[in-house]
Amino acid sequence: MLETKRYLYVGFMCHQSIEKILKATFVKANSTIPPYTHSLIDIADKANIYNKFNNKQKDLIDILQPLNIQARYPTYKDKLLKSLNYEKCTDILSQTKELLIWIKTKLSEK
Repeated sequence: MLETKRYLYVGFMCHQSIEKILKATFVKANSTIPPYTHSLIDIADKANIYNKFNNKQKDLIDILQPLNIQARYPTYKDKLLKSLNYEKCTDILSQTKELLIWIKTKLSEK
């Protein structure tokens, strides 16, 4: 998607990746079904991991947050498209991979 300049979908898939691993973290922390929400901040907070994020990780969550549902609606699409380019999406992908690895290490801890 990055190579074909489908930048909204790059962001959307990064959001989905983080959402799913946060929901796994929630399940591990709470032994129950995760909340039905796409809000990364809410899920991370309820999973008791948000307060462990550093500022860079919190900034990434803030970037990813609007790239989910809103990206599917025309009202938001143009605004989001203007904010994304190859360099920005490359950075988002890189940071998403780093955060996924970091959260996986937290999942494997007791």
